[in-house]
Amino acid sequence: MTSKIFRSTVFVAAIVLLCSLSIIMGALYDYFDDVQTAQLQDELSLAALGTEGSGLDFLQKAEPSRFRLTWVACDGSVMYDTHADASGMENHADREEIREAMETGSGEAIRESDTLLERTVYEAKRLNDGSVLRISVSQKTLMILVVGMLQPICLVALIALILSAILANRMSRKVMEPLNNLDLEHPLENDTYEELSPLLNRIHQQHKQIASQLRKLQYKTDEFAQTTAHMQEGLVLLDSYSNVLSINPAAKALFGADDDCIGKNFCTVDRKQDMSAAVEAAFRDGRHETKACRGSREYQFRLSRIESQEKVIGLVILAFDITDVRNAERSRREFSANVSHELKTPLQSIIGSAELLESGLVQSEDTARFLGHIRKEASRLVALIGDIIRLSHLDEGVEVPKEEVDLLAVAEEVAASLRILAEEKQVTIHTMGEHCTVRGIRGLLYEIVQNLGSNAVKYNVESGRVDISVKNVDGHVVLRVSDTGIGIPAAHQSRVFERFYRVDKSHSKQSGGTGLGLSIVKHAAQYHNARLNLQSAPGVGTTIVVTF
Repeated sequence: MTSKIFRSTVFVAAIVLLCSLSIIMGALYDYFDDVQTAQLQDELSLAALGTEGSGLDFLQKAEPSRFRLTWVACDGSVMYDTHADASGMENHADREEIREAMETGSGEAIRESDTLLERTVYEAKRLNDGSVLRISVSQKTLMILVVGMLQPICLVALIALILSAILANRMSRKVMEPLNNLDLEHPLENDTYEELSPLLNRIHQQHKQIASQLRKLQYKTDEFAQTTAHMQEGLVLLDSYSNVLSINPAAKALFGADDDCIGKNFCTVDRKQDMSAAVEAAFRDGRHETKACRGSREYQFRLSRIESQEKVIGLVILAFDITDVRNAERSRREFSANVSHELKTPLQSIIGSAELLESGLVQSEDTARFLGHIRKEASRLVALIGDIIRLSHLDEGVEVPKEEVDLLAVAEEVAASLRILAEEKQVTIHTMGEHCTVRGIRGLLYEIVQNLGSNAVKYNVESGRVDISVKNVDGHVVLRVSDTGIGIPAAHQSRVFERFYRVDKSHSKQSGGTGLGLSIVKHAAQYHNARLNLQSAPGVGTTIVVTF
């Protein structure tokens, strides 16, 4: 801006200087032309008086150096010329100034030279005898005068331009200084040109609008960030070039990315070929879904193209963890198959024994044994159905009134109920600890202790030991059931709480278990917000800790 003002000022000064010189030269030329013309007319009047009084003698004696006198007769012939031989000169009757003087008494004319560098001014006057006396003088044209004064003109122009440049520089700096020092962050606080007030007011209004829009945008950004930060699903926003615009914490954990991935291409975040193909398909088709494993988890990815005004502007990627859903589906299938099998086995045994009794093929002395077998399988069937019903209630989360339950008293009650089974297995049961109360459902708490204690006895060794303890540790009630039994291999420890899962199916058949005991323990513990911990080693024993 400063240089523009400087150039404009110097340019205007140069134009003004040129125009001024032109006007001055023209005015001076016209002035001196008028002066010379008046002088020429005065000289002509004097010469006319002398010629009328003395005739040719006057002209011969005059011989002016600057002027040229020509005496022309009435017929146009030249009688005398101060600069040439009159006898050799052509007739002047057709000359403009001569003709005009003969007609009106005086005449004038100006004729340019062939080179246009000089001109001749003619003044003519008719004498009393009808002849015409003409005086002429040669003048330099304006162009010749300008060329002759070119050096001083250039010197004056140079000085003027230098002064103009200096003044223009100072003026442009002075003009721009208030503009350069404008505080656009606080436009109304500036003390500058009054002409800038509308502009500064407008800037102030725009600042207010921008600030308001920034606050709204920041609010929306924070709202979006807070919303996506608490999403369990992974969310990634890409632009039309597949560069990452936004990624929430769940997606960072899924793809192993960090904040540095913002602005980078998505292929640098996830280099798997299946995701690259999914992104390309979503950009091409608008929507795409795919499933893939990441680590030990399985995810479903939904990709949707984002369009605005019929133009693709980006892509959104949603990642759902479907591991639990898959596991639940697998568990339901296994549960259905296991339930069918577990129900079918005792029923077939009951039906087979009943058919033998009905057909009369059973000897009378064997009837009691077959009836006992039917009763045993029916009891096992009832126990299995009862366990399934309890698990269903736990899955449904049915609300049951809670009470304060003494967990040590429950443990002692369970130990008493297991005495006969323990004596058959030659296993000793010990209860210990302190009386600690847990707010919960007594029946479910009993199921927890009973199933853990029953398993500890059933899967123990001869002359084994089972310890059931209840203690208060740092404000938490801790139930610990330890045995010296056969133990659980490490490969099976993660699945023993699943429904119908058995480490040794043959041993389970002998023990008469339903395969639902530890699953009931797990769900009952979850119902009471308790934590389960399993420690076991083959040939050493098993310890299960329930922390309320």
